[in-house]
Order: sequence, then C-alpha cells, then structure tokens
Amino acid sequence: MSHIRVLVIDDSHEIRKFVVQYVLEPHGFEVLEAADGAEGLRRALEEEVDLILLDLEMPKMNGFEVLDGLRDRRSEVPVILMTSHGSEAIAIEVFHKGVRDYVIKPFAPAHMLETIERALTSVRLQHEKEALTTKLVQTNRQLEQRLREFDILYQIGKSVTSLLKINKLLERVVDAALYVTGAEEGAILLENGGEGDLREYVRKQRVAGQKQQVARRSESQLAVDAMRKGDATMTGAMLYAPLKVGRRTIGALGVNNRVTARFFDNHDRRLLMALADYAAIAIENARLLQQTKQAKDKEKQQLLSLFERYVAPSVVEKLVAQPEAIKLGGVRQIVTTLFADIRGFSKFSAHTTPEVLVDVLNRHIAVAAEAILAEAGTLDKFLGDAVMAYFNAPLPQPDHALRAVRAAWRICRAVDQSRSLPPASRLQFGVGISTGETLVGNIGTSQLMNFTVIGDAVNMSRRLQEQAQGGQVLICQQVYGLVKGYVEARPVGMVELKGHQQLEPAFEVLAVHV
Repeated sequence: MSHIRVLVIDDSHEIRKFVVQYVLEPHGFEVLEAADGAEGLRRALEEEVDLILLDLEMPKMNGFEVLDGLRDRRSEVPVILMTSHGSEAIAIEVFHKGVRDYVIKPFAPAHMLETIERALTSVRLQHEKEALTTKLVQTNRQLEQRLREFDILYQIGKSVTSLLKINKLLERVVDAALYVTGAEEGAILLENGGEGDLREYVRKQRVAGQKQQVARRSESQLAVDAMRKGDATMTGAMLYAPLKVGRRTIGALGVNNRVTARFFDNHDRRLLMALADYAAIAIENARLLQQTKQAKDKEKQQLLSLFERYVAPSVVEKLVAQPEAIKLGGVRQIVTTLFADIRGFSKFSAHTTPEVLVDVLNRHIAVAAEAILAEAGTLDKFLGDAVMAYFNAPLPQPDHALRAVRAAWRICRAVDQSRSLPPASRLQFGVGISTGETLVGNIGTSQLMNFTVIGDAVNMSRRLQEQAQGGQVLICQQVYGLVKGYVEARPVGMVELKGHQQLEPAFEVLAVHV
C-alpha cells in the first residue's frame, strides 16, 4: 500500500484516530486528515489523494455538500462514506453523487480494510482499462474494430467475474454470449457427473417472447465435442466453446441461429472462446466460494455447538465475531474464579438409589450452570458434585467480580426455589469466590487439552468453598473490595491458603442489591 494517500474527513477526533491507527497506518497507507467538510473539500481539491474516507454529518459542510463539490470539480477520486445512517434511501442518494462504497459505524478494522481494498481494486481496474484503451487506440485503423470488441469482452468479463451467485452468473454469461456473437439463442451446459454427461443450466433467446426451444441432439453432441477437443466447434448455425479451468473442462457455452440459420465465422468463434475463458474462471470461483462458505458455516456451527456447552450465548457470539480476542497459549490476567459444591451429598447418596442420585445431581448441576451462564461466566469443569467457573476470560468483563457474586447468590437461592426438586432432595451449595492474577490458556497435551485457568486465586476460591456452609457464599478480601458497593457482607475470619504463610481474610455475602 506504499504511496497510496488516503484523506480522512470526519469531525470526530476519535473516529479519525481509530481509522488512522487501526486501519490505515498498520497497512502502510499515507494519511491526510480533515476535521470538517470545508477543510476536507479544500484538501481533496488541492492535494493529490488516491482515496477519500468521508463522514456524513459534519459542521461547516456535510458529506452531501462535499460530494457535490467534488462532482462540480469533476474529481474522480473514489469516496467511501462512513455513516451511522444505513438506510437504503441514503445509500442510493450517495451512490448517485459518486460514492464508491460505504460502511456503517461502528465498523471493525477488517471490514473497513476490505471496503478500501475493494474501492482501490476498482480504481486500479479502471486505470488499467483506460491505459489499455489509450494504447490500443494509437494503433492503425485496421485494429480498431477488434479493439472495441476486446473492450466489450473486458467489460463483460469484469462484470461476470464479479458475480458470486452461481445462478445469476450463468444467466449473465449467456446474455454476454448472445451480445458478442449476435446469436438468436444461447445456452450453457455444465458437467453433471461422468464424462460427456452434461446438464443444461440456462437457455435464453435474444428476442423476448420467442418460443423456448429444447436442445437438439446434434447441439448436445457439438457441446460434448467441444469439451473433448478443448476448442470451439462450429457446424454452420451452431457454435460451442469449452469452459476450461487449467487442464479441466467443466462444461460448454453455446449459441445458435435457429430462425435465420446465419452461419458463424471464425471471428464469432474467437469472441466466444474469449468469453468462455472468463466464464470458466468465474464459475469455478463461484463454486469454490460456495464450498468455502459451506465449510466455514459448518465449522462455525461446530464451534457454536461446542462453546455453548460451556459459555454463555452472548460470549459465544462475541467469540465468533472477534476470534482474535481469544489469546491461546497461556497469558497472565486477572480472573475471578468460583467453586460451588453440594453440601451433604455423600450422606444423601448413602441412602439413595443410583438412578435417583444421578437425577438429583444433574438437576443441581443444571441450576449452578444456568446461574453461571446467566452472568456470562465460563464453565470450566464439573468435579463430581462440584462446579468450577471463571469470569473475565476468554473475553474481558469489567464487572467480573460482581458477576461471579451474583451467580453464586443465584445458585444458592435457585435451589431453595426450585419446584422441579422435591423438598427432601433440595441440597445446598457452598460457594467460594476469589479474584487474582492467573494463567489463562490451553493446559494439557497436544492430544488432549483444556482452555482453563490456574493460579493461587483458583486455589483460594476452592479453599473458601471448602469452608462455606450450605447456602453460604464466601469471598476473599479482593473480591469484597470490588463489590462492597453492591452487596452486604460480614467478615468471618481468616482463611489458610496452601503455600502461603499468612492467613487471608474472608467475608460472607449476606445480600446482593443488583
């Protein structure tokens, strides 16, 4: 992107700073800035720029007025509109005024970069076309007709290769074949399994309302012959060209003149061959894109299904939208961990059948899991009759400690209020919560690993849980400092932490106000 100058016109310093620091400068663009529309129009007209990023609502001169000013001065610099208003009416209006593309605020850096690339690619293609046309026009008159035809093919090819939906693409290819050859009817056939097994996908007539015809046997055979030879095949009023991708032939593009029986010549043959080359590449690209999209959709669905077992749906959506937010391999960060254990479960299991025991355990674990996921926590693991969860990972949560306390409070209250459990089977949870620096990442082997957290804070929350009574939530001093404005709590003494010489103060949560 060296030597490409981009002018950013936006009255928001934050937006300009974001675009410059996170989109343009990291990719080597040279940046100019303007804080209002009047300054932006002046710089756009006085300085050489390759691209303009334009805000819609600005003081002194809004985006529409800037576009009018550029059009009045016949500026051909491509413009990308940055706007919070994404209506169809605005989109139509700005495109009429010469906008190349637009993005809706707020936007991700990757989306903005993709839009810039698309605009610059279009400009480069336009420049290439103009340069080619200028060079060809300078040749002798004998080539003028051929040059016009090449230009037509170029435009058609560019249009065709930009289409990604296969059905629309095939129709456009047949329309182009009718146009360049002047034929009465056109068709496109693609391989449908074995060699020589063709399926007709599109057949169109040049004259609207003309009776739809069925491919004759000789016509189908001509298409097969063209594919086998790898070259266009003509028999009077019928002409077929193979659709080739590398050494593979994927189908055939054909035209015919049923009514006038006008014969095709070598000139028509060359034009159809050139169009067929464009079409084959476009068809293959559309197919590959469709396959890639299907594979990505499948992978995304698998990822969603996997994460939704352990992480709140809102967190899953953010992970899919921002996969770069997950830093794997182990990083140090502040995390709040929660341990919840069912009190009296061993005694309860001694006089309960295995079937009932499993059912009761699953219902209690479900209560805990639902409470944790409701606060966007991450379920780490189930340890028999205990649950471990953490907050502030894999995505940051500024109120992670408060989320954990609310989840713990909900766990203890949900068991008492559960109507799905008979009173005799409503066992209490003891919960411990701690906040501190932990190692977050993949722990395990190359064959089997878990995304988890380890550290003293994890041990502290487990030790607090071990000392909590049924229905009691114990938190460490750091958690208390983070949530004391939202809860009622009382000190319950000191807790011994394995590996630490000093005892740690603990607090019991008595009420949660949010």
